[in-house]
Amino acid sequence: MFEVNGILYAGSAKELLKIQDAKVTGEKMLLLTFSSGEKRVFDATVLKGEVFTPLNDPDIFSNFKIVHGVVTWMDEEIDCAPEYMYEHSYAYPSLKSAI
Repeated sequence: MFEVNGILYAGSAKELLKIQDAKVTGEKMLLLTFSSGEKRVFDATVLKGEVFTPLNDPDIFSNFKIVHGVVTWMDEEIDCAPEYMYEHSYAYPSLKSAI
């Protein structure tokens, strides 16, 4: 059993995945740096539904904040779980591995 933010969970604690940094690299594309140190590219076109419609506006999409390891938009009205972003992204090759 373990506790996170006052909530008790069964099982053992996993390290929570968090976003440490993000940069817009293209239309609805983000380069994300995760708490593991890994960099991955996330294509936000996978975000479907009315709640994500405002992200089609490039000004809104590029005006994000990272709050407690989560990418958020529109004063935290829209967010996306770091785990989802990790699962739906692909590895970004580092310069070291490209040499």
